[in-house]
Amino acid sequence: QVQLVESGGGVVQAGGSLRLSCAASGTIFSINAMAWDRQAPGKQRELVAEISSGGTTNYVDFVMDRFTISRDNAKNTVYLQMSSLKPEDTAVYYCNAEISAYPFIRTYRPYWGQGTQVTVSS
Repeated sequence: QVQLVESGGGVVQAGGSLRLSCAASGTIFSINAMAWDRQAPGKQRELVAEISSGGTTNYVDFVMDRFTISRDNAKNTVYLQMSSLKPEDTAVYYCNAEISAYPFIRTYRPYWGQGTQVTVSS
């Protein structure tokens, strides 16, 4: 009923930039927090960035000052602008969001996208 779809992944040289997008669709009433996770081979999935419904952001230290999370509430979309990319940023990136959907407009549930691969070459 509710679906999140990521896009924008690909291969980029170290030092380059990439912008990921994630659009939510379905019988959505409201979206609370939105976030980006990533998982590299052999490593645990980690939360990279989050953004509240009001635009407050938080980042993991490793991406501080390089990544920027933003959202367009009219489009139900969250973005992750990545700059100064490093090989260590190589991972599958997943968006997630806390969403309420008709008719249960007061119950927020977590939803996840399918993931998009980001590969940073040296």
